[in-house]
Amino acid sequence: MPELAEVEWFRKQWNVGLGEKIVAVQCHPGKYVFRGTNTDRMSECLRGETLIGSKRRGKQMAFRFSGDNSEMIGARENIRSWLGLHLGMTGRTHVESKNFQPSKHDHLVLYQKDRALVFTDARQLGHVRFHHGKAEPRWWRKGTPEINSQEFDRNFFDEFLDRHGKAPIKAVLLMQAGFPGIGNWMADEILWRAKVLPAKRTRRLSKLERRSIFGAAKFVVKRSLETLGKDFSDPPKNWLIHQKWKRDGICPKHKTPLRHATIGGRTTVWCAKCQR
Repeated sequence: MPELAEVEWFRKQWNVGLGEKIVAVQCHPGKYVFRGTNTDRMSECLRGETLIGSKRRGKQMAFRFSGDNSEMIGARENIRSWLGLHLGMTGRTHVESKNFQPSKHDHLVLYQKDRALVFTDARQLGHVRFHHGKAEPRWWRKGTPEINSQEFDRNFFDEFLDRHGKAPIKAVLLMQAGFPGIGNWMADEILWRAKVLPAKRTRRLSKLERRSIFGAAKFVVKRSLETLGKDFSDPPKNWLIHQKWKRDGICPKHKTPLRHATIGGRTTVWCAKCQR
């Protein structure tokens, strides 16, 4: 499942269309990715509107549009259309030619004069949302601070951990209400760098371990956004991610075999020598 750095890269794929109008919209109404979304309203509002910006929060993306295409709306001062995308497990954004013909997995296509902006999701575990109005949609309004922001500080971090003291720390790192955008591989990377056992109950963490996890989370997010988030390149070779998915994976530091278990419902790896 894409995590915040991968989502950042996919967000930027549609930026090639910034400043240009949507001339046509094609979608697959009734598909699960559009659950709760009025696809007729979405298509009607987006036709003729201009893509003016995109943002990411955690694993969510939002694309903003502005224009004067809809007579029934009346005065449109400060009115914006918001298109929200969550990639789920297999979703992705990509750009194709203006003559692109969608297949069964290409659930949303926004045509511009010179290109097509496409959202594809084979398993349909992603989500397409739409909102039209002056205010930000409820599903986008700021809640949990981004890990690489100043608002994500030790007070927020410690308070969240205190609320989930009985849970394994790996499971807590996967909670989007506290660690937006963190998923399986990033959680393992953070705990490996912090030298903390993934199964350790959060309430049993020492002050030093908490400080190490906080610092590792900030570091992993920052560096991931500088590599995967920038151009989908790999993190440095000494990161755990390069060994995590191998059956015979080894600790990048000690070269000892990694251990495996299911924690928080996710496959988890750690080094028994590093993490105790």
